[in-house]
Amino acid sequence: MRFFPRRSACLAAVFGIAFQAVVWAAPASSLSGVRFHSGSEHDRIVFDWNAMPGYQVNSSDDGKCITLTFRGLPGKGWKKPEISGALVKKISYEEKNGRFLVKIFLNRPLKYKVDKLQSPARVFVDVLPDKQEPVKPQTSDKPGTTALQGSGEPKGTAGPTRDFTEIQLAPGLKKTIYSRWDSDGPVKAFFIEADKSRYRIKPALDGNQVIGRESVSRISDEQDAVAAVNASYFAWNGDILGDLKIDGTVVGTTYMERTAMGIEDDGSVIFGRPTYSGLVTLGNRSWPVGGVNAERGADSLVLYNHWYGPSTRTNEYGLEFVVKNGKVTDIRTGNTPIPSNGVVVSVHGTAMAAFQGVRVGDAADIQEDMGNEWNRVNQVIGAGPRLLANGKIQVTAGEEQFPSDIRYGRAPRSAFGVTKDGNYVLAVVDGRQSQSHGCTLTEWAELLKQYGCVNALNFDGGGSSALVIGGQLQNSPSDGEERSVGSALVILEK
Repeated sequence: MRFFPRRSACLAAVFGIAFQAVVWAAPASSLSGVRFHSGSEHDRIVFDWNAMPGYQVNSSDDGKCITLTFRGLPGKGWKKPEISGALVKKISYEEKNGRFLVKIFLNRPLKYKVDKLQSPARVFVDVLPDKQEPVKPQTSDKPGTTALQGSGEPKGTAGPTRDFTEIQLAPGLKKTIYSRWDSDGPVKAFFIEADKSRYRIKPALDGNQVIGRESVSRISDEQDAVAAVNASYFAWNGDILGDLKIDGTVVGTTYMERTAMGIEDDGSVIFGRPTYSGLVTLGNRSWPVGGVNAERGADSLVLYNHWYGPSTRTNEYGLEFVVKNGKVTDIRTGNTPIPSNGVVVSVHGTAMAAFQGVRVGDAADIQEDMGNEWNRVNQVIGAGPRLLANGKIQVTAGEEQFPSDIRYGRAPRSAFGVTKDGNYVLAVVDGRQSQSHGCTLTEWAELLKQYGCVNALNFDGGGSSALVIGGQLQNSPSDGEERSVGSALVILEK
């Protein structure tokens, strides 16, 4: 489903009354990025440099265009952001005779000010609204777009601004863009909210199999999804690192007790920490399940079902029993084809020794248990940690033993949340880039609560964070492009 046009990244530009100023300095400067924020106090464009450049400021006679001429050039990998907002119409960039020219076109003549910060080296332009006409947060030119003022400081006070811009995409479906400028820099996040009476959600894999990875856009297209967000943690080959259940079949497991969400048949969502356990009995011999659709380790038993792929991709140092209709139908040593109507029991080491006497035709019984409420639901997806529980911030990264690269610091993040009305929310915050420094887990939980979520679960983040609408990427991944991921959570029409 691709009925939503792609929207280019919304930043913004700035202007003022006619004047001319020159501030020349050392020429060895390189531009690393341009950032934008539109708030109630002003529109601001920030130019980040590795060293303070010399610059000249000129404005047009009609007060609707301002030109900054920098004595420095953009560095490698710099991208030209398209900027448009309530006060700024557009911005253009040009390299000329060893100088970098930036032209900011205003929607009307307005006052502005240009200032700089030495450490870190920044030049910023603030465009000021008319006193009688306060700035409104950026809106779309499409029908159904409204701007919502967030819970930032009241007008006339110093401090950060927090603005939500809401865009109605279809009945029961809306997109919200969040922009914040605080003392540490900008934060930009994106939310998709879907009415559960009109839409449903479910986990999805590229090509409906675990092995292999693909972008969220590709997975969304395959599912004909309205929207999608990256979900589970994953290994290099696509193995899911977390509890996963699709259409009633266990697709992935984890040895850690970490937060997951389960989707009831009526569309309601449960949150908690399932505990998977399994037991395989072949003939009169039994052994516990060590994992599902995962790489087989030493002395372990792994189950492979049709969600994994065409074969187990295992080596010849184990033993594999094909089980169909309650019986062992074949025995192989490795890379066994996986039947669509059965499973492969793959064993190694001590687990293999336990089943040495099993023969084709022996009875087979496979028991899997995730806990009563998790056995009941047909769709489960796990990641973690928990962010919100019943309207309260509850970050459980320590309890769930997450490593420091996830637990600490600001980073791009993804999440799933539910509002008090039961609506579904897919969310990402950009990070590790000039236009957005990302969030800590606690900041991420606070932002989801501010949006309106009462329960929320953190998904895989970093370069994996990607939000897609109608097959089109909405955010700016920190890798510079979409990363291939192991799974996604998709929104589908009922």
